[in-house]
Amino acid sequence: MSNSDAAAVLTTPDLAQALRAVRTLLDIADTTGGEVDFEAVIRSPEVLARVREVLPALKWSAAAGGEHGSSDAGDDPVRCLPVSVFDWCHPLDLAEPFVAALGPDPAAVRFDLEAWPAVPEAGLGRVSQKYAYLTLSVNSRDLYQCEPSGDHTVHVHVRNAALAEDTARIGWLADRIGGRFAGRVESAPL
Repeated sequence: MSNSDAAAVLTTPDLAQALRAVRTLLDIADTTGGEVDFEAVIRSPEVLARVREVLPALKWSAAAGGEHGSSDAGDDPVRCLPVSVFDWCHPLDLAEPFVAALGPDPAAVRFDLEAWPAVPEAGLGRVSQKYAYLTLSVNSRDLYQCEPSGDHTVHVHVRNAALAEDTARIGWLADRIGGRFAGRVESAPL
């Protein structure tokens, strides 16, 4: 197991702007065989109902400090609110419907990509899927929903943000979406 560095390249209160940035980055990436993973904390029956319309077989467990329960045990999630969602390996086209269902609840939508492409004019080589990820933090500034907020953050993943080539890739990707890399990085276990 290894980690990637997730670099924040855009934080905005405008969810539509964050989604446009994600679409732009997906258009740049090689998404062959790509998947999307969802992590969230759902607090209300209304949001839960909307999310379950998108993901009928939703994988969840009772959030810390709450009642015990999980989808694996066949429990009723409404009786266990708030619930933590860890639902992985979905088609990329479910990302936006999931985000639309969230309302004010925080989440992370991680896009597992085939590769970040080579960009010869910028001196960047191709990066394989091991370090080719993109995360949209919705209603949160961090990957793990520890900093709930009214804005949304786009993170690009690289092997090591301290390496010159990876820093250059972060900057190049940020430029494509009108963002910038201000040095905010989180370690992301893969």
